[in-house]
Amino acid sequence: MSDVVPPEVRPKPVVPAKPPNVGALSPSSPFPPQGLGTGGGSSSGGSTLLGYIGIDTIIEQMRKKTMKTGFDFNIMVVGHSGLGKSTLVNTLFKSQVSRKSAGWARDEKIPKTVEIKAVSHVLEEGGVKMKLTIVDTPGFGDLINNDNCWEPISNYINEQYEKFLKEEVNITRKKRIPDTRVHCCLYFISPTGHSLRQLDVEFMKRLSHSVNIIPVIAKADTMTLDERQEFKQRIRKELEMGGIEFYPQKEFDEDMEDKSDNDKIREAMPFAVVGSEKEYQVNGKRVLGRKTAWGIVEVENPNHCEFAQLRDFLIRSHLQDLKEVTQNIHYETYRAKRLNENGGLPPISSNDTQESNL
Repeated sequence: MSDVVPPEVRPKPVVPAKPPNVGALSPSSPFPPQGLGTGGGSSSGGSTLLGYIGIDTIIEQMRKKTMKTGFDFNIMVVGHSGLGKSTLVNTLFKSQVSRKSAGWARDEKIPKTVEIKAVSHVLEEGGVKMKLTIVDTPGFGDLINNDNCWEPISNYINEQYEKFLKEEVNITRKKRIPDTRVHCCLYFISPTGHSLRQLDVEFMKRLSHSVNIIPVIAKADTMTLDERQEFKQRIRKELEMGGIEFYPQKEFDEDMEDKSDNDKIREAMPFAVVGSEKEYQVNGKRVLGRKTAWGIVEVENPNHCEFAQLRDFLIRSHLQDLKEVTQNIHYETYRAKRLNENGGLPPISSNDTQESNL
């Protein structure tokens, strides 16, 4: 080991002169001067920090806030009766969240016009609370004359945008505006194996620009695997020919990673699904399924149907994106239209006019 040179005889380093205050630090400052090393400057590239400062805790902060306040998620189900809409929704959330749980009679008569029925529940999982609202549309497609039967549904969607807009432009608005906007519309297609009905095409064409539409093939166990695949390809071709874009739309892909993931989803849609709230014993395990003469159709088995893909897509990977597209695309489109109609001013309701007169 070399000898240690006493401090008093060590040569003093030569410090080159520099202009005053350039890159100077106060004695207590933890930051390096700008322009030195890889961490300074205002370049758009990433900067290397010389120590831990805690930026990454924002994720935990957001998680805690979400757990405390919870969030809203609103799903609309559309399709004619007998396609298992309520059963599928109950299966998706493993809870009685459909309209049947609200005490509606199963033998309820078909309404003369399309009605809107909304039922809300608060679900909690892992400390996170979600207010889930299921919007059902009894009567759709069941009438003798189905002309313009999508209008009550379109009106309901726009009414929720209008309600949110009025809350947003209030001078003394609420800290947290209740969100009743429809984030997702599950459109149920009959498993005919042939082609889409004209009503299916018209509905999706008219509403695809105001709500996130996710088409699903109901009761897919009524078709063979080959029939199912051919039907899916035929549906995608008909939607493309009709200029109908379902969620996730290509123009909303933010980057190449998004595009790659969403392309795989778009190639698999519409998901061919089976819903069931009954459990059966299969190979020593309890599974949700439908009992047939030749065996049990397992709902969550990807070899039997595409329910698991729909659930993962809808809840586990794209739930937040559905909310963001609703806010940033569909609602903003409605908001801009309403403001343009009103000369750039917030919409004024009759109640607002009465209050101003007082």
